[in-house]
Amino acid sequence: MLRTLLIRYKQGELSLKEAEREIAGLRIGAVSDIACLDLGRRTRCGIPEVVLAEGKEPAHLLEIVMSCVDASGHCIITRIPPDLCGIVQKEGEKKGIIAKYHERGHVLVLSRGDHRLHGGGTVGIITAGTSDIRVAEEAKVIAEEMGCRVFTAYDVGAAGIHRLFPALRNLCEADVLVVAAGREGTLPAVVAGLVDQPVIGVPVSTGYGYMGKGMAALASMLQSCSVITVVNIDAGFTAGAFAARIANMVASS
Repeated sequence: MLRTLLIRYKQGELSLKEAEREIAGLRIGAVSDIACLDLGRRTRCGIPEVVLAEGKEPAHLLEIVMSCVDASGHCIITRIPPDLCGIVQKEGEKKGIIAKYHERGHVLVLSRGDHRLHGGGTVGIITAGTSDIRVAEEAKVIAEEMGCRVFTAYDVGAAGIHRLFPALRNLCEADVLVVAAGREGTLPAVVAGLVDQPVIGVPVSTGYGYMGKGMAALASMLQSCSVITVVNIDAGFTAGAFAARIANMVASS
């Protein structure tokens, strides 16, 4: 692929600036024999490289995230438990790395200075209940790291629908709305029927019994007669990144 890019530049099909951008988007970084970092994702897709802590051995996670910071000056770690977060923070301190832990969303951001994207735009995040906040906060951190202003309205679900209307008034200027709901997952469809912004539904793994753990919420959102986009159960990262891409595009238009 790199050879093809160089040939296109030589033949005048790409400007120097275009070729430089495309080459930067192909950057990768090997971490021992355990990982292959996508260091060009931010340039290529507008989304920073994010490391999922869940399921990784502590030693492997530490090596991966420190390599990421060394290469790009920035690393976002999602679903990191507090005990493992402490280990990473201590190692970062030794190397002069700034660590900010977003406890409610279980997200740790490592950086050398300010490495947030400056994409612009505004994202509104709504939850049906307080049990959905952990997923909403993951989405919030990701959207903020992608350069968005984020406003939230929590615990305004369908069980007390009168709470929703003042919340929507406060979010009327948002470019896109993320709506997280567990149990029967009604709220995203209700919101989408009331606003003119795009709505991203996030089913949350709250609820129990028949089709519990987010299954009923996912099915409800997929069957919505309102026009919404739906991400996977508990997929706060995906919702936040997708919302930020929309907001960034609105800001740049």
